[in-house]
Amino acid sequence: MNALFTRHSVRQYTDRPVEEEKIETLIKAAMAAPTAGNQQEWEFVVVTDPEVKKQAAAASPYAGCAAKAGVLIVPVGDPTTCRFPDCFDADMSAAMENILIEAVHLELGAVWLAIAPFEDRIQNLQKALDIPKNVVPFAIASIGYPAQPNREDGRNYDFSKVHRDRY
Repeated sequence: MNALFTRHSVRQYTDRPVEEEKIETLIKAAMAAPTAGNQQEWEFVVVTDPEVKKQAAAASPYAGCAAKAGVLIVPVGDPTTCRFPDCFDADMSAAMENILIEAVHLELGAVWLAIAPFEDRIQNLQKALDIPKNVVPFAIASIGYPAQPNREDGRNYDFSKVHRDRY
């Protein structure tokens, strides 16, 4: 549970590269996420090349930190081939959340950079990563060794938002 409670968005990283075994563990964590009907419609683009990271960072006005990350992981998929296409976003979100939580466990920092449902960002990232038009890049997980230590403060718990039996 510690990784859940200490996870926060990290946008500044050291220059230390993320080891291949940690990248593989992050992908395994993503693929352990639940999907509607167990459709597992995802694939993942792993980006470590500095020039490609810069191009991916330019896909969104809020993704600048991706250029300096150790690795980018981009969940992608073709919602038109899913048995449950209405669940595509939820399935991809579960995979992203697993990446973010596992990053904390691996002493990495990460941030979820939204791409979908913004059509301009989708097209920009498709171009930057050479992704076919039918394949949707869902988001960018920007990951690296954090420039500052993870904090442990439980800051998001708000009892006033908990309702018993009825709203």
